[in-house]
Amino acid sequence: METIFELKLEVTSEDIDDLNHVNNVVYVKWMDTVAFKHWSFLTLENPLPEYIWVVLKHEIEYLKQAVLGDVITVKTWVGETRGFQSERLMEFYKNNELLVKAKTIWGMLDAKSYKPARIRENVLKVLQPPK
Repeated sequence: METIFELKLEVTSEDIDDLNHVNNVVYVKWMDTVAFKHWSFLTLENPLPEYIWVVLKHEIEYLKQAVLGDVITVKTWVGETRGFQSERLMEFYKNNELLVKAKTIWGMLDAKSYKPARIRENVLKVLQPPK
């Protein structure tokens, strides 16, 4: 089993759209926030400032709604990683009920040149810690 990182978020009025539920754009913002916090957590002991990550692709499946005041638990983990790309998988839950499933393909870039950087052993060890 992958190492799972969890974060809790509360739905605020800014997250709600005209249909009185969390807008799909909010989930994308949350995905970015959770990914950043997870990377910060993974690199706490061994910072890797020479790299940055950019989104190459999102796949999102909206299953159920979240509304104002709901507390959402987001679970994320790293999937397949090769070349300069790495999958990040996320699931959004309300009271153990799955609301949204997402997969993002991230590309790792050299922080100075903004060119793709191959994911080597030092980064792989951070992304996929021993089980």
